[in-house]
Amino acid sequence: MANNKKKNSNRRNNIPQSGGGNQIIIILLLTMVVVMAIMYFQKTPQVKAQEWDYSTVVQKVKDGVVKEVTIVDQYIKNGKAVETLNGKITEIDFYSYIPFTASGFADFLIENNVKVRGEAEKPSYFSIILVNLLPILAIGFLLWFFMFRQVQGSNNRAMNFGKSRARLLTKEDVKVTFKDVEGCKEAKEELQEVVQFLKDASKFTRLGAKIPKGVLLVGPPGTGKTLLAKAVAGEANVPFFSMSGSEFVEMFVGVGASRVRDLFEQGKRSAPCIIFIDELDAVGRTRGAGYGGGHDEREQTLNQMLVEMDGFNTDTRIIIFAATNRPDVLDPALLRPGRFDRQVVVDLPDVKGREGIFKVHVAKIQHDPSIDLYHLARATPGFSGADIANMVNEAALIAARNDKERV
Repeated sequence: MANNKKKNSNRRNNIPQSGGGNQIIIILLLTMVVVMAIMYFQKTPQVKAQEWDYSTVVQKVKDGVVKEVTIVDQYIKNGKAVETLNGKITEIDFYSYIPFTASGFADFLIENNVKVRGEAEKPSYFSIILVNLLPILAIGFLLWFFMFRQVQGSNNRAMNFGKSRARLLTKEDVKVTFKDVEGCKEAKEELQEVVQFLKDASKFTRLGAKIPKGVLLVGPPGTGKTLLAKAVAGEANVPFFSMSGSEFVEMFVGVGASRVRDLFEQGKRSAPCIIFIDELDAVGRTRGAGYGGGHDEREQTLNQMLVEMDGFNTDTRIIIFAATNRPDVLDPALLRPGRFDRQVVVDLPDVKGREGIFKVHVAKIQHDPSIDLYHLARATPGFSGADIANMVNEAALIAARNDKERV
């Protein structure tokens, strides 16, 4: 039912955006075609008149057949001729076009006793209307078009303001596995059962066991917390929703809570899946410390997150991952059993971990095989995974700057 309602709402939203604009454009085009057709048929002589070429007109004038002509610019609009066919006098109406090189044509007609009339080519009624109204219609259409788009865009922004801004990585997009993560062996071992639960939940549920609802990854910056969460999704082959904690909070009250609800609704439609919240301390700080008291927007967002993680309507097939380097400022309600009930420490790598990280990053560049990665690992104590990645990249940049073939 929810999917049907969403489809129907999408149809309703799409009708004014595309169908209405296309209909207006089609109506304007048809109107222009009709006006141009009327102008064409007004300028074209009547069907009963015959079209004579210029040489025929000259010959008929010499024969004394042509009696009267009305000339408009280089055009014989109305010509009358009288001929005797089979002993019967016949009046003929004709029209013709005068070449620009035919100078002295009017004098030629007068010399042959042809009554010549001249008229200025007057614009038709419809052409006057078209010339006067077309700019106004064009300006009005452009104003309407831009105002319509602006209104539609503002409506869409207003409707989407409370929507989650989570980035979805599908099963095909998540290509990171535990093989791509080095330097956190203990953390990977702790997360193996999460992967097994996402692959086969019945292995745990048949015994009545419950998998941890949330996993909090704690550690210094650059140790690979986000990469580790992606690797869990890649190993389990499930969708991965990623969102930063600061993206929930806005200046308008209620927007953060609305985005939390929408994020979990998206997760339920894609379950089993992983929802990853980076920098959780931006929204999960201890309540009561804000200036707004209980009505603080950040606290309202946190309250909604607590309800979604362990409330009346929860989905056990959604596992929440979060990363922070400030676990001391988090609200105790987030860390209680049933929410983020498992904390995985992702610390700075030891010498073996650093060597493994060097292998992962060095394999992506053209390097000299004589490089001693173990020596580099011993020479870089206190380096995080991000520091090592940056070090390898800087080495590649220096090698390219010096026109080296290998790093």
